[in-house]
Amino acid sequence: MNPAAWIPLLALLFFMGIALQAQWLIYFSTTVLLVFGAAHFWTIHALDRVSYRRRFRYRRGFPGEESHVSIEISNQKILPLSWIKTEDPWALQVSPTDEALLAPSPIEGEGWLVNVANLRWFGKINRHFTLRFGKRGIYSIGDTRLYSGDLFGVSQRESVLSNREFLTVFPALLPFEMLGLQTEDPFGETQAKNTLFEDPTRFIGIRPYHPEDGFRRIHWAATARSGQLQSKILQPVSARTLAVCLNLSTSEQFWLGYSSPLLEKMISAAATLCYYGIQHRYSVGLYANGCLANADQPFRIQPGETQQHLVHLLEALAGITPYIPQPFEAFLTESLPHIPFGTTLLIITAILSDPLAEMLIRLRIIRRQMVLYKVGEAPHLTLPGIRTIHIP
Repeated sequence: MNPAAWIPLLALLFFMGIALQAQWLIYFSTTVLLVFGAAHFWTIHALDRVSYRRRFRYRRGFPGEESHVSIEISNQKILPLSWIKTEDPWALQVSPTDEALLAPSPIEGEGWLVNVANLRWFGKINRHFTLRFGKRGIYSIGDTRLYSGDLFGVSQRESVLSNREFLTVFPALLPFEMLGLQTEDPFGETQAKNTLFEDPTRFIGIRPYHPEDGFRRIHWAATARSGQLQSKILQPVSARTLAVCLNLSTSEQFWLGYSSPLLEKMISAAATLCYYGIQHRYSVGLYANGCLANADQPFRIQPGETQQHLVHLLEALAGITPYIPQPFEAFLTESLPHIPFGTTLLIITAILSDPLAEMLIRLRIIRRQMVLYKVGEAPHLTLPGIRTIHIP
């Protein structure tokens, strides 16, 4: 209803009341005009200084886990709100455990979290929900739409808040036994908390001098440039580094489409290897010929060993898409210069084509530590010198 459209009629009734000396017309038109004026003022300022906040306990989790979210709506002004309605677009894969709380949405995979309330001056309400994480992915929440109006229901105002947030569902982890690795020595190397030997001929960097450093370890050129004692960083004799190399192709003609179950199993295998690698104090990198959401290039994550680096790896696997810009053989060839020498290669693939098998055999000559994970059908080829593990 548009109050402005009634102003000419009310003005006509007012002047007719004066001309005809009909007081009831004057009172009626004046009263309605005041109501419309108050309603217009109320509607214009209804959503001023109104805030809508979400507070998540956890923004990331594995499938089946739960988190809690608190929705706070506050009115920080003296004008009360007789009613306010909020509509928050919400991904179904991170929806509240009570599915009835979400209203249907025309967008596939989404619903609307609707809240209706009234707020006094400087009032605030809090509502709490339990969320359940579903399928792997990165899901957006928002932007929120606010609706409010006057006390008389004459008109309403709408506002959109730019408050988009993201929730991440990590890939599901596979049972450790499915990877075919030994618990005490999972990746074929003896685990040690400290490096026992370093190669003095392999200089890889500099760092500030430590009192326990020997005289021969001092880097004199760097010391002269910086004015402070600098020591050499030497390459360990046996690197404790893993490179998880993920081939997202589920068929030899990758442009024809993909198999979702195979894709998810490969991504879960990569997440499991990253998780157990970090837990066993390895430095883990991730190389995949797929693309992240809103990107068109394969990604490479250099090795790291911190828990924050593990979160980074899992987030990348959560957001990976089946779009493949180049074959795995070409991608792996381009990635080799980025992978430190001595790294154990963990190759995960659902297809083992002749070109890929030929490349891995050649690669075995210079990269001696390699494990091949064949997902799906059992491998029909035997690769000499390469340990092959089948994940059905």
